[in-house]
Amino acid sequence: MKNKLLIFLFISLILTGCAGVASKGIFGTGVSVAFDPRSVGTQVDDSIMQKNLSARMLMMDKKYLLSVKTKVLDGRIFITGKVDNPEEKLKLTKLAWETNGVRSVRNDIKIKEDFNFKQSAKDILISSQLKTAMIFNKNIKAINYQIDTYKKKIYIYGIALTLDEKNLVINEAKEILDVADVITSIILVDDLRIQKD
Repeated sequence: MKNKLLIFLFISLILTGCAGVASKGIFGTGVSVAFDPRSVGTQVDDSIMQKNLSARMLMMDKKYLLSVKTKVLDGRIFITGKVDNPEEKLKLTKLAWETNGVRSVRNDIKIKEDFNFKQSAKDILISSQLKTAMIFNKNIKAINYQIDTYKKKIYIYGIALTLDEKNLVINEAKEILDVADVITSIILVDDLRIQKD
């Protein structure tokens, strides 16, 4: 019990960052607080939920610190990463649903397979092409999205200011050569629980 408490405190310290600058996204980049359409209260609630879930995952198994990533947007939990077997994926999904205040859970965890350098390089190229296209499209706030590609499938998470912007992001992703599928979890500003003043 004492060890679990120490681990929880240690993780809390690690996960506590400078919230006034930016909130980290699933894949290392995130929605800038200055451009984030969520209210400050919603951002704080989401941050608390994310830290709570991350700490409980770590208490379940320390390997999840590196192998599984979570992001909370407006009470919606997104989980990505890799695990050894389907049972682990189910346990993590259940754990996410047990988080206080959760509205929905999107689990895009993959089951580990042998590393394929050629496939990984293609996935990185696809993600880079989409990020570049979104940055150069003046009608898209690229900073509000996180992108991951796995086996030529693009996963896009974020907040769109308008339905037109959401459609532009999806169309940019579909234009990239060799993309097998585009899976989105894009929330419209109008659908947020509490909008920024």
